[in-house]
Amino acid sequence: MTDLHPIIEVRRLTRTIATPTHRVEILRGIDLEIPRGQFAAIMGPSGSGKSTLLGLLAGLDTATSGQILLDGVDITGLSEDRMAEVRGRKIGFVFQSFQLIPTLTAEENVLLPAELAGAGPEVTDRAKELLTRVGLADRLDHYPVQLSGGEQQRVALARAFITRPPILLADEPTGNLDARTGEQVLELLLELNRREGATLVLVTHDAGLAAHADRVITLSDGVVVSDGVAVTR
Repeated sequence: MTDLHPIIEVRRLTRTIATPTHRVEILRGIDLEIPRGQFAAIMGPSGSGKSTLLGLLAGLDTATSGQILLDGVDITGLSEDRMAEVRGRKIGFVFQSFQLIPTLTAEENVLLPAELAGAGPEVTDRAKELLTRVGLADRLDHYPVQLSGGEQQRVALARAFITRPPILLADEPTGNLDARTGEQVLELLLELNRREGATLVLVTHDAGLAAHADRVITLSDGVVVSDGVAVTR
């Protein structure tokens, strides 16, 4: 369920990298609004700027110019400490490569963002609930090396939702998984998105995956070339 108020607003966003010989324009004046609760898929060829845009939305990179508002907060030019605070309260991120800490168990990996945000001991129950919801109730004490790729990605999904962020960003979350496991992870993303009410923005090359989205935004050469409703799910 979406409402018309944009939770993500992007205004004239650019990202340019200077090399010794020339400047590379990765994003060239992106304008975008994503309503609260929407599932938006971002597609486009390699080098189109998809992952750069997602990194900017997450505050992991700095725009050359333009503005980004997340849930009413202008993140443009925030200090790293302030951006970390915003990320902790407003953003969950799922990486293609899982990004789990190898020396922590599945439960400890899930708990980490909440602990960094200063959550109390009650959050342990939520971590167990989330891991149970993604089918890992019997893997709480397992380390990443003891888990399959699909299991690691499910831990990453649970971790992304531990703080109940209003925005979930996912960068090729099924890219390193086989087709069957990828479908399972997508189903979990959709279930968590609907149950938790988070806005989901997902970068993918997979048109089949994007067909589940409410909306597909296509980038090419750093600009939006199409923006429309996906196949009805």
